[in-house]
Amino acid sequence: MQINHITVGDIATNCWLYPLNETECAVIDPGAEPEKIIARLKQLHLRLAYILLTHGHFDHIAALPQLAAAFAPVIAIHRLDAQYLGPASNAVHRHSFTIAAGNADYIDALWEDMPAADRELEEGDKIGPFTVLHIPGHTEGSVGFYDEAAKVLFSGDTLFRGDYGRTDLPGGSDEKIFASLKRLLAMDGDIQVFPGHGPATTIKEEAARGMIR
Repeated sequence: MQINHITVGDIATNCWLYPLNETECAVIDPGAEPEKIIARLKQLHLRLAYILLTHGHFDHIAALPQLAAAFAPVIAIHRLDAQYLGPASNAVHRHSFTIAAGNADYIDALWEDMPAADRELEEGDKIGPFTVLHIPGHTEGSVGFYDEAAKVLFSGDTLFRGDYGRTDLPGGSDEKIFASLKRLLAMDGDIQVFPGHGPATTIKEEAARGMIR
C-alpha cells in the first residue's frame, strides 16, 4: 500500500490518497485544486470511494464539489462540523474566514456550493479501514482517521510535526486540543502520523518533543 500525497491551495494543505484495494481509494482533505487531484486519481487508475474530512475548514474541503460531481463518493465528516457542508454553509465559512484573515473576499471568489455529508461521523465509527477518533480543539468536530492494522493516523489540524492547530477560530478550544493531543500522544509510538499541513511524523517523535506534560 502506497499513500499518495498532494499539496494543494494557497495554505499548502496536505491532501492524502489512501488506497483501499487495487481499484478504490479514499481521499482525505481535498482542500483545493480538484483538477490536480482528479489527474492523480486517473494516473493511479483509482476510483474515489470516500472523501473523508478531518474537519470543515475551507482549506480542507474546497475541492469537494468537483470531486463529488466526478465520482459520487461517500462524503463523511463529524456531526459537529457538518455545518461546514451543504448549500447553506457559505455563511459559516465567511464568518470563520473573516476572523482568520480579516475579510471573506477569498471565500467569495472561490465559493461553490458544498454538497452535504452522506455520513455524519461519531467517535468510534468505522469507515473503510478507519476508526474515527474525535479529537476536538481546532474545531468542535475535528477527527483523526486511524487505520489500526496499518498503524496509520491522519490527524488533520490537531497534531502537526512539532506543533498543533490553532484554537482561535470558531469552535476552537485550548483545553480541548490539549486533551486531544494527550490522547494521541499516548497511542502506540510506531503509528505514522499524516497531518493536515507539513511533513509526516510518528507518535513516538511527537511524544518525545514534550508538547504535553
